[in-house]
Amino acid sequence: MNKALIPLILFMALAGLFLLMLSRMNDGEYNPRDVPTEFIGRAAPDFSLPALHQPERQVSPSQYQGKVWLLNVWGTWCAECWREHDFLLELAGKNIPILGLNWRDEAVDAKNMLVRLGDPFDQVAFDPNSQAVIDWGVYGAPETFLIDTKGIIREKHKGALNPTIWREKFQPYFEGES
Repeated sequence: MNKALIPLILFMALAGLFLLMLSRMNDGEYNPRDVPTEFIGRAAPDFSLPALHQPERQVSPSQYQGKVWLLNVWGTWCAECWREHDFLLELAGKNIPILGLNWRDEAVDAKNMLVRLGDPFDQVAFDPNSQAVIDWGVYGAPETFLIDTKGIIREKHKGALNPTIWREKFQPYFEGES
């Protein structure tokens, strides 16, 4: 073999690996930010935050007691949140309970986004100062948690939800639910 071909072969192998990882990231199969969480199997932290649309009213996870539901942490400043929004609307159309947790945002911006794109959330808790997200172990958006009927966190996904992630991680918990 010609020694001049070795660098070219090495370059092609590295380029192929790079393209494979990019493809998996685009398909949602690989997320370099995906770090295991200690919250799986533990009780969901409670909070009481003002409702985005009615700040005089409080929103709390305890209002979902006895249901399987999702907590979706999002913000208007988050590009991935915009990317997953249509899929959240699709889930809401299937009567999947979703509590939105609007994080580090201006209320007017959050309300405008939901008016413009549609509101997939049963309720939206407003957390501009990170009061609740710290207790939930959130360090980026979007993040979605699945909480079971007993208030236990069963799944967590960092990044935009999509049909593949939904089928593999979340949908089984809703099978048999009305």
